[in-house]
Amino acid sequence: MRMSFLKSAVLSLAVALLGPAAASPVQAQQSPPLRIALQEAIQRALQVNLSVLAGATRVDEAEATRTRRQSSAFLPRVSVQSYANAQNRNLRAFGLSLPGVPSVVGPFSNYDFRVYAQQNVVDLETYHNLKASERAVDSGKLDLQDARDLIVRVIAGLYLNAQSAAARSAAAQSRVTDSTTLLQLAKDKHDAGTATGVDVLRAQVQLANDKQALLIASNQCKQALLTLARNLGLDPGTPIELAEPLVYRPGSQSDSEPLVPSALAARADYLSLAAQRQELVEQQRANRARSYPKLSISGNFGGIGRSIGDVQATGLIQGQIDFTVFDRDREGEAAELASRLKRIDDQIADLRRGIDEDIREALLNLDSAAQQVTVAEEGQVLARRELELAQDRFQSGAANNVEVVTAQDELARAEDNYILAVSSHVDAKFALARAQGDTEKNMQQFAGNP
Repeated sequence: MRMSFLKSAVLSLAVALLGPAAASPVQAQQSPPLRIALQEAIQRALQVNLSVLAGATRVDEAEATRTRRQSSAFLPRVSVQSYANAQNRNLRAFGLSLPGVPSVVGPFSNYDFRVYAQQNVVDLETYHNLKASERAVDSGKLDLQDARDLIVRVIAGLYLNAQSAAARSAAAQSRVTDSTTLLQLAKDKHDAGTATGVDVLRAQVQLANDKQALLIASNQCKQALLTLARNLGLDPGTPIELAEPLVYRPGSQSDSEPLVPSALAARADYLSLAAQRQELVEQQRANRARSYPKLSISGNFGGIGRSIGDVQATGLIQGQIDFTVFDRDREGEAAELASRLKRIDDQIADLRRGIDEDIREALLNLDSAAQQVTVAEEGQVLARRELELAQDRFQSGAANNVEVVTAQDELARAEDNYILAVSSHVDAKFALARAQGDTEKNMQQFAGNP
Protein backbone atom coordinates (compact mmCIF):
# COMPACT_ATOMS: atom_id res chain seq x y z
CA MET A 1 0.00 0.00 0.00
CA ARG A 2 2.83 2.35 0.91
CA MET A 3 4.75 1.49 -2.27
CA SER A 4 1.67 2.18 -4.36
CA PHE A 5 1.31 5.60 -2.75
CA LEU A 6 4.98 6.42 -3.40
CA LYS A 7 4.71 5.42 -7.07
CA SER A 8 1.61 7.56 -7.46
CA ALA A 9 3.34 10.56 -5.85
CA VAL A 10 6.45 10.21 -8.02
CA LEU A 11 4.31 9.89 -11.15
CA SER A 12 2.29 12.98 -10.24
CA LEU A 13 5.48 14.98 -9.59
CA ALA A 14 6.95 13.89 -12.94
CA VAL A 15 3.82 14.92 -14.81
CA ALA A 16 3.81 18.30 -13.04
CA LEU A 17 7.46 18.95 -13.93
CA LEU A 18 7.46 17.59 -17.48
CA GLY A 19 3.89 18.44 -18.43
CA PRO A 20 4.51 21.83 -20.11
CA ALA A 21 7.60 20.61 -21.94
CA ALA A 22 5.94 17.42 -23.04
CA ALA A 23 2.73 19.14 -24.11
CA SER A 24 4.47 21.65 -26.37
CA PRO A 25 5.60 19.16 -29.09
CA VAL A 26 2.22 17.49 -28.99
CA GLN A 27 0.47 20.78 -29.49
CA ALA A 28 2.89 21.64 -32.30
CA GLN A 29 2.09 18.34 -34.01
CA GLN A 30 -1.61 18.94 -33.60
CA SER A 31 -1.48 22.39 -35.20
CA PRO A 32 -3.33 22.24 -38.53
CA PRO A 33 -1.17 22.42 -41.65
CA LEU A 34 -1.24 25.52 -43.80
CA ARG A 35 -3.42 24.90 -46.86
CA ILE A 36 -2.03 26.70 -49.89
CA ALA A 37 -3.59 27.07 -53.32
CA LEU A 38 -1.52 27.76 -56.41
CA GLN A 39 -2.37 31.46 -56.65
CA GLU A 40 -1.67 31.99 -52.96
CA ALA A 41 1.69 30.25 -53.35
CA ILE A 42 2.56 32.53 -56.26
CA GLN A 43 1.66 35.68 -54.32
CA ARG A 44 3.69 34.57 -51.30
CA ALA A 45 6.73 33.89 -53.48
CA LEU A 46 6.50 37.25 -55.22
CA GLN A 47 6.58 38.99 -51.85
CA VAL A 48 9.75 37.30 -50.57
CA ASN A 49 11.80 36.30 -53.62
CA LEU A 50 15.23 37.93 -53.71
CA SER A 51 15.21 38.50 -57.48
CA VAL A 52 11.96 40.44 -57.25
CA LEU A 53 13.15 42.48 -54.27
CA ALA A 54 16.47 43.29 -55.97
CA GLY A 55 14.65 44.22 -59.18
CA ALA A 56 12.48 46.68 -57.28
CA THR A 57 15.57 48.40 -55.83
CA ARG A 58 17.10 48.66 -59.31
CA VAL A 59 13.95 50.39 -60.52
CA ASP A 60 14.19 52.83 -57.62
CA GLU A 61 17.84 53.47 -58.49
CA ALA A 62 16.97 54.18 -62.14
CA GLU A 63 14.19 56.53 -61.02
CA ALA A 64 16.66 58.43 -58.85
CA THR A 65 19.11 58.73 -61.77
CA ARG A 66 16.35 60.09 -63.99
CA THR A 67 15.38 62.62 -61.33
CA ARG A 68 18.98 63.80 -61.06
CA ARG A 69 19.31 64.30 -64.80
CA GLN A 70 15.94 66.01 -64.97
CA SER A 71 16.99 68.45 -62.29
CA SER A 72 20.28 69.05 -64.08
CA ALA A 73 18.54 69.72 -67.38
CA PHE A 74 15.64 71.94 -66.37
CA LEU A 75 16.34 73.44 -62.97
CA PRO A 76 18.89 76.22 -62.28
CA ARG A 77 21.95 75.70 -60.14
CA VAL A 78 21.95 78.16 -57.26
CA SER A 79 24.73 78.64 -54.70
CA VAL A 80 25.52 81.16 -52.00
CA GLN A 81 29.01 82.37 -51.21
CA SER A 82 30.18 84.71 -48.48
CA TYR A 83 33.67 85.63 -47.41
CA ALA A 84 35.65 88.19 -45.44
CA ASN A 85 39.40 88.56 -45.84
CA ALA A 86 42.35 90.63 -44.83
CA GLN A 87 45.33 90.83 -47.19
CA ASN A 88 48.28 92.80 -48.40
CA ARG A 89 49.68 92.98 -51.93
CA ASN A 90 53.11 93.19 -53.53
CA LEU A 91 52.55 95.80 -56.24
CA ARG A 92 55.94 95.19 -57.77
CA ALA A 93 54.95 91.56 -58.43
CA PHE A 94 52.12 92.89 -60.63
CA GLY A 95 54.47 95.26 -62.50
CA LEU A 96 53.50 98.37 -60.55
CA SER A 97 56.22 100.65 -59.24
CA LEU A 98 55.13 104.16 -58.29
CA PRO A 99 57.36 106.81 -56.78
CA GLY A 100 56.65 107.32 -53.10
CA VAL A 101 54.46 104.24 -52.93
CA PRO A 102 55.78 101.22 -51.06
CA SER A 103 56.03 97.99 -52.98
CA VAL A 104 53.82 96.19 -50.43
CA VAL A 105 50.49 97.78 -49.56
CA GLY A 106 48.03 96.74 -46.93
CA PRO A 107 46.79 95.14 -44.95
CA PHE A 108 43.28 95.86 -46.11
CA SER A 109 40.06 93.87 -45.87
CA ASN A 110 36.86 93.40 -47.85
CA TYR A 111 33.57 91.55 -47.43
CA ASP A 112 31.48 89.85 -50.10
CA PHE A 113 28.04 88.23 -49.80
CA ARG A 114 26.73 86.84 -53.10
CA VAL A 115 24.16 84.51 -54.68
CA TYR A 116 25.17 82.74 -57.89
CA ALA A 117 22.73 81.14 -60.38
CA GLN A 118 23.15 79.33 -63.68
CA GLN A 119 20.46 78.01 -66.02
CA ASN A 120 20.95 75.93 -69.15
CA VAL A 121 18.78 77.21 -71.98
CA VAL A 122 19.85 74.97 -74.87
CA ASP A 123 21.74 71.77 -74.04
CA LEU A 124 20.77 68.90 -76.32
CA GLU A 125 23.36 66.56 -74.86
CA THR A 126 21.79 66.80 -71.40
CA TYR A 127 18.30 66.51 -72.88
CA HIS A 128 19.06 63.26 -74.70
CA ASN A 129 20.82 61.87 -71.64
CA LEU A 130 17.61 62.59 -69.73
CA LYS A 131 15.58 60.71 -72.36
CA ALA A 132 18.05 57.83 -72.12
CA SER A 133 17.56 57.65 -68.35
CA GLU A 134 13.78 57.53 -68.89
CA ARG A 135 14.24 54.53 -71.19
CA ALA A 136 16.47 52.97 -68.52
CA VAL A 137 13.62 53.31 -66.03
CA ASP A 138 11.28 51.60 -68.49
CA SER A 139 13.80 48.81 -69.00
CA GLY A 140 14.20 48.35 -65.24
CA LYS A 141 10.47 48.06 -64.74
CA LEU A 142 10.23 45.50 -67.53
CA ASP A 143 13.15 43.54 -66.05
CA LEU A 144 11.27 43.50 -62.75
CA GLN A 145 8.16 42.22 -64.52
CA ASP A 146 10.25 39.54 -66.25
CA ALA A 147 11.66 38.47 -62.89
CA ARG A 148 8.11 38.22 -61.54
CA ASP A 149 7.05 36.15 -64.57
CA LEU A 150 9.99 33.81 -64.06
CA ILE A 151 9.15 33.37 -60.36
CA VAL A 152 5.52 32.63 -61.26
CA ARG A 153 6.70 29.90 -63.65
CA VAL A 154 9.12 28.41 -61.13
CA ILE A 155 6.59 28.34 -58.28
CA ALA A 156 3.96 26.84 -60.56
CA GLY A 157 6.45 24.11 -61.45
CA LEU A 158 7.27 23.44 -57.80
CA TYR A 159 3.58 23.34 -56.91
CA LEU A 160 2.97 20.91 -59.79
CA ASN A 161 5.87 18.77 -58.60
CA ALA A 162 4.29 18.60 -55.15
CA GLN A 163 0.92 17.75 -56.69
CA SER A 164 2.47 14.92 -58.71
CA ALA A 165 4.30 13.59 -55.66
CA ALA A 166 1.09 13.70 -53.61
CA ALA A 167 -0.77 11.84 -56.36
CA ARG A 168 1.92 9.16 -56.48
CA SER A 169 1.81 8.83 -52.71
CA ALA A 170 -1.98 8.44 -52.78
CA ALA A 171 -1.73 5.84 -55.55
CA ALA A 172 0.91 3.94 -53.57
CA GLN A 173 -1.33 3.98 -50.50
CA SER A 174 -4.19 2.62 -52.59
CA ARG A 175 -1.98 -0.22 -53.82
CA VAL A 176 -1.02 -1.08 -50.25
CA THR A 177 -4.71 -1.26 -49.35
CA ASP A 178 -5.41 -3.55 -52.32
CA SER A 179 -2.41 -5.76 -51.49
CA THR A 180 -3.55 -6.05 -47.88
CA THR A 181 -7.00 -7.19 -49.03
CA LEU A 182 -5.52 -9.71 -51.46
CA LEU A 183 -3.19 -11.07 -48.79
CA GLN A 184 -6.15 -11.67 -46.51
CA LEU A 185 -7.93 -13.39 -49.38
CA ALA A 186 -4.94 -15.68 -49.94
CA LYS A 187 -4.82 -16.53 -46.24
CA ASP A 188 -8.53 -17.30 -46.15
CA LYS A 189 -8.26 -19.56 -49.19
CA HIS A 190 -5.18 -21.23 -47.71
CA ASP A 191 -7.06 -21.89 -44.48
CA ALA A 192 -9.92 -23.29 -46.54
CA GLY A 193 -7.50 -25.56 -48.41
CA THR A 194 -8.10 -24.01 -51.83
CA ALA A 195 -4.77 -22.14 -52.03
CA THR A 196 -1.17 -23.07 -51.39
CA GLY A 197 1.39 -21.53 -49.08
CA VAL A 198 3.14 -20.17 -52.15
CA ASP A 199 0.07 -18.08 -52.90
CA VAL A 200 0.21 -16.60 -49.39
CA LEU A 201 3.95 -15.98 -49.64
CA ARG A 202 3.54 -14.37 -53.06
CA ALA A 203 0.87 -12.00 -51.68
CA GLN A 204 3.13 -11.14 -48.72
CA VAL A 205 6.01 -10.26 -51.07
CA GLN A 206 3.70 -8.08 -53.14
CA LEU A 207 2.49 -6.26 -50.02
CA ALA A 208 6.09 -5.71 -48.87
CA ASN A 209 7.00 -4.26 -52.26
CA ASP A 210 4.00 -1.95 -52.22
CA LYS A 211 4.83 -0.77 -48.70
CA GLN A 212 8.37 -0.03 -49.83
CA ALA A 213 7.03 1.98 -52.78
CA LEU A 214 4.69 3.84 -50.42
CA LEU A 215 7.59 4.84 -48.15
CA ILE A 216 9.55 6.17 -51.13
CA ALA A 217 6.55 8.04 -52.55
CA SER A 218 5.68 9.52 -49.16
CA ASN A 219 9.23 10.75 -48.63
CA GLN A 220 9.33 12.30 -52.10
CA CYS A 221 6.05 14.07 -51.36
CA LYS A 222 7.45 15.50 -48.11
CA GLN A 223 10.59 16.67 -49.91
CA ALA A 224 8.51 18.38 -52.60
CA LEU A 225 6.48 20.20 -49.95
CA LEU A 226 9.69 21.16 -48.13
CA THR A 227 11.15 22.67 -51.33
CA LEU A 228 7.90 24.51 -52.00
CA ALA A 229 7.81 25.94 -48.46
CA ARG A 230 11.42 27.13 -48.77
CA ASN A 231 10.64 29.05 -51.98
CA LEU A 232 7.55 30.59 -50.42
CA GLY A 233 9.62 32.13 -47.64
CA LEU A 234 8.08 29.83 -45.01
CA ASP A 235 9.95 28.23 -42.16
CA PRO A 236 11.01 24.74 -43.30
CA GLY A 237 9.28 23.30 -40.25
CA THR A 238 5.92 24.79 -41.22
CA PRO A 239 3.52 21.97 -42.15
CA ILE A 240 1.74 22.71 -45.42
CA GLU A 241 -0.68 20.86 -47.62
CA LEU A 242 -1.92 21.51 -51.13
CA ALA A 243 -5.41 22.93 -51.47
CA GLU A 244 -5.56 21.84 -55.12
CA PRO A 245 -4.92 18.21 -56.11
CA LEU A 246 -3.57 17.17 -59.49
CA VAL A 247 -6.51 17.31 -61.91
CA TYR A 248 -6.68 16.98 -65.67
CA ARG A 249 -8.50 19.85 -67.36
CA PRO A 250 -8.56 19.61 -71.15
CA GLY A 251 -7.82 22.84 -72.96
CA SER A 252 -8.68 24.11 -76.40
CA GLN A 253 -6.08 23.71 -79.10
CA SER A 254 -4.48 26.92 -80.42
CA ASP A 255 -2.51 27.87 -83.51
CA SER A 256 0.96 29.27 -82.95
CA GLU A 257 0.78 31.91 -85.69
CA PRO A 258 -1.54 34.43 -83.94
CA LEU A 259 0.13 33.82 -80.57
CA VAL A 260 3.60 35.00 -81.61
CA PRO A 261 2.74 38.68 -82.32
CA SER A 262 0.74 38.95 -79.10
CA ALA A 263 3.63 37.36 -77.19
CA LEU A 264 6.10 39.88 -78.63
CA ALA A 265 3.82 42.65 -77.40
CA ALA A 266 3.51 41.11 -73.91
CA ARG A 267 6.85 39.44 -73.12
CA ALA A 268 8.62 41.63 -70.57
CA ASP A 269 12.09 40.36 -71.52
CA TYR A 270 11.53 41.24 -75.19
CA LEU A 271 10.10 44.66 -74.35
CA SER A 272 13.02 45.29 -71.99
CA LEU A 273 15.49 44.74 -74.82
CA ALA A 274 13.48 47.14 -76.98
CA ALA A 275 13.63 49.75 -74.20
CA GLN A 276 17.40 49.20 -73.85
CA ARG A 277 17.75 49.76 -77.59
CA GLN A 278 15.85 53.05 -77.33
CA GLU A 279 18.15 54.03 -74.46
CA LEU A 280 21.19 53.43 -76.65
CA VAL A 281 19.65 55.44 -79.48
CA GLU A 282 19.16 58.39 -77.11
CA GLN A 283 22.76 58.01 -75.94
CA GLN A 284 23.89 58.16 -79.57
CA ARG A 285 21.92 61.36 -80.03
CA ALA A 286 23.51 62.76 -76.88
CA ASN A 287 26.92 61.80 -78.27
CA ARG A 288 26.29 63.73 -81.49
CA ALA A 289 24.96 66.67 -79.48
CA ARG A 290 28.34 67.04 -77.76
CA SER A 291 29.47 69.07 -80.77
CA TYR A 292 26.38 71.27 -80.83
CA PRO A 293 26.45 74.76 -79.23
CA LYS A 294 25.18 75.08 -75.69
CA LEU A 295 23.48 78.23 -74.47
CA SER A 296 23.30 79.09 -70.78
CA ILE A 297 22.54 82.12 -68.64
CA SER A 298 24.35 82.84 -65.41
CA GLY A 299 24.54 85.68 -62.95
CA ASN A 300 25.17 86.74 -59.42
CA PHE A 301 23.91 89.36 -57.01
CA GLY A 302 25.24 90.43 -53.65
CA GLY A 303 27.12 93.05 -51.71
CA ILE A 304 30.82 93.87 -51.47
CA GLY A 305 32.69 96.46 -49.44
CA ARG A 306 35.78 97.32 -47.38
CA SER A 307 33.77 96.95 -44.19
CA ILE A 308 30.38 95.69 -43.09
CA GLY A 309 28.95 99.18 -43.13
CA ASP A 310 30.47 99.89 -46.53
CA VAL A 311 28.85 96.95 -48.35
CA GLN A 312 27.24 98.00 -51.66
CA ALA A 313 24.94 95.92 -53.85
CA THR A 314 26.49 94.66 -57.11
CA GLY A 315 25.48 92.03 -59.61
CA LEU A 316 26.13 90.44 -62.95
CA ILE A 317 24.06 88.66 -65.61
CA GLN A 318 25.52 87.11 -68.72
CA GLY A 319 24.69 84.74 -71.54
CA GLN A 320 27.19 82.11 -72.59
CA ILE A 321 27.56 79.97 -75.71
CA ASP A 322 29.92 76.99 -75.62
CA PHE A 323 31.30 75.18 -78.67
CA THR A 324 33.30 71.97 -78.62
CA VAL A 325 35.96 72.30 -81.33
CA PHE A 326 38.02 69.16 -80.78
CA ASP A 327 36.85 66.05 -78.88
CA ARG A 328 38.34 62.69 -79.83
CA ASP A 329 36.55 61.06 -76.88
CA ARG A 330 33.25 61.56 -78.69
CA GLU A 331 34.41 59.33 -81.54
CA GLY A 332 35.40 56.55 -79.14
CA GLU A 333 32.09 56.81 -77.32
CA ALA A 334 30.22 56.67 -80.64
CA ALA A 335 32.04 53.43 -81.56
CA GLU A 336 31.17 51.91 -78.18
CA LEU A 337 27.49 52.82 -78.54
CA ALA A 338 27.36 51.41 -82.09
CA SER A 339 28.79 48.11 -80.83
CA ARG A 340 26.27 47.95 -77.99
CA LEU A 341 23.42 48.72 -80.36
CA LYS A 342 24.45 45.89 -82.69
CA ARG A 343 24.61 43.51 -79.74
CA ILE A 344 21.11 44.53 -78.62
CA ASP A 345 19.78 44.06 -82.15
CA ASP A 346 21.26 40.54 -82.27
CA GLN A 347 19.73 39.75 -78.87
CA ILE A 348 16.33 41.01 -79.98
CA ALA A 349 16.43 38.90 -83.14
CA ASP A 350 17.52 35.82 -81.19
CA LEU A 351 14.85 36.30 -78.53
CA ARG A 352 12.19 36.76 -81.20
CA ARG A 353 13.09 33.36 -82.63
CA GLY A 354 13.23 31.91 -79.11
CA ILE A 355 9.73 33.15 -78.28
CA ASP A 356 8.40 31.60 -81.48
CA GLU A 357 10.12 28.33 -80.58
CA ASP A 358 8.82 28.41 -76.99
CA ILE A 359 5.22 28.84 -78.13
CA ARG A 360 5.43 26.11 -80.77
CA GLU A 361 7.15 23.72 -78.36
CA ALA A 362 4.56 24.37 -75.63
CA LEU A 363 1.71 23.75 -78.07
CA LEU A 364 3.31 20.53 -79.28
CA ASN A 365 3.79 19.33 -75.70
CA LEU A 366 0.24 20.34 -74.82
CA ASP A 367 -1.22 18.36 -77.70
CA SER A 368 1.01 15.36 -77.07
CA ALA A 369 0.25 15.35 -73.33
CA ALA A 370 -3.50 15.52 -74.00
CA GLN A 371 -3.22 12.44 -76.21
CA GLN A 372 -1.08 10.71 -73.56
CA VAL A 373 -3.74 11.40 -70.94
CA THR A 374 -6.39 9.79 -73.15
CA VAL A 375 -4.25 6.70 -73.71
CA ALA A 376 -3.28 6.54 -70.01
CA GLU A 377 -6.93 6.74 -68.95
CA GLU A 378 -7.76 3.79 -71.24
CA GLY A 379 -4.76 1.87 -69.90
CA GLN A 380 -5.83 2.56 -66.34
CA VAL A 381 -9.36 1.31 -66.96
CA LEU A 382 -8.04 -1.82 -68.68
CA ALA A 383 -5.51 -2.51 -65.92
CA ARG A 384 -8.19 -2.13 -63.24
CA ARG A 385 -10.45 -4.50 -65.19
CA GLU A 386 -7.59 -7.01 -65.57
CA LEU A 387 -7.02 -6.94 -61.80
CA GLU A 388 -10.71 -7.54 -61.10
CA LEU A 389 -10.80 -10.53 -63.48
CA ALA A 390 -7.62 -11.98 -61.96
CA GLN A 391 -9.10 -11.62 -58.47
CA ASP A 392 -12.27 -13.39 -59.58
CA ARG A 393 -10.29 -16.24 -61.12
CA PHE A 394 -8.19 -16.61 -58.01
CA GLN A 395 -11.20 -16.47 -55.70
CA SER A 396 -13.05 -19.07 -57.74
CA GLY A 397 -10.01 -21.35 -57.75
CA ALA A 398 -9.54 -21.21 -61.51
CA ALA A 399 -5.97 -19.91 -61.13
CA ASN A 400 -3.34 -19.07 -58.52
CA ASN A 401 -2.52 -15.49 -57.60
CA VAL A 402 0.33 -15.10 -60.11
CA GLU A 403 -2.18 -13.43 -62.39
CA VAL A 404 -3.28 -11.18 -59.52
CA VAL A 405 0.27 -10.04 -58.75
CA THR A 406 0.96 -9.42 -62.43
CA ALA A 407 -2.25 -7.41 -62.74
CA GLN A 408 -1.28 -5.39 -59.69
CA ASP A 409 2.03 -4.46 -61.30
CA GLU A 410 0.27 -3.50 -64.53
CA LEU A 411 -2.19 -1.30 -62.63
CA ALA A 412 0.68 0.42 -60.79
CA ARG A 413 2.38 1.14 -64.12
CA ALA A 414 -0.88 2.45 -65.60
CA GLU A 415 -1.43 4.76 -62.63
CA ASP A 416 2.10 6.13 -62.90
CA ASN A 417 1.61 6.70 -66.64
CA TYR A 418 -1.59 8.62 -65.96
CA ILE A 419 0.01 10.83 -63.30
CA LEU A 420 2.96 11.51 -65.60
CA ALA A 421 0.67 12.36 -68.52
CA VAL A 422 -1.49 14.74 -66.46
CA SER A 423 1.62 16.39 -64.98
CA SER A 424 3.06 16.87 -68.46
CA HIS A 425 -0.21 18.39 -69.65
CA VAL A 426 -0.33 20.87 -66.76
CA ASP A 427 3.35 21.72 -67.19
CA ALA A 428 2.80 22.36 -70.90
CA LYS A 429 0.03 24.82 -69.95
CA PHE A 430 2.40 26.59 -67.57
CA ALA A 431 5.10 26.71 -70.26
CA LEU A 432 2.63 28.22 -72.72
CA ALA A 433 1.59 30.81 -70.12
CA ARG A 434 5.24 31.80 -69.70
CA ALA A 435 5.91 31.83 -73.46
CA GLN A 436 2.99 34.16 -74.14
CA GLY A 437 4.07 36.76 -71.56
CA ASP A 438 1.98 38.32 -68.80
CA THR A 439 2.57 35.01 -67.02
CA GLU A 440 0.72 35.80 -63.83
CA LYS A 441 -2.53 36.55 -65.65
CA ASN A 442 -2.20 33.62 -68.05
CA MET A 443 -1.39 31.28 -65.19
CA GLN A 444 -4.73 32.04 -63.58
CA GLN A 445 -6.47 31.23 -66.85
CA PHE A 446 -4.61 28.00 -67.55
CA ALA A 447 -4.72 26.73 -63.97
CA GLY A 448 -8.45 27.42 -63.52
CA ASN A 449 -11.43 25.58 -64.84
CA PRO A 450 -11.91 25.76 -68.61
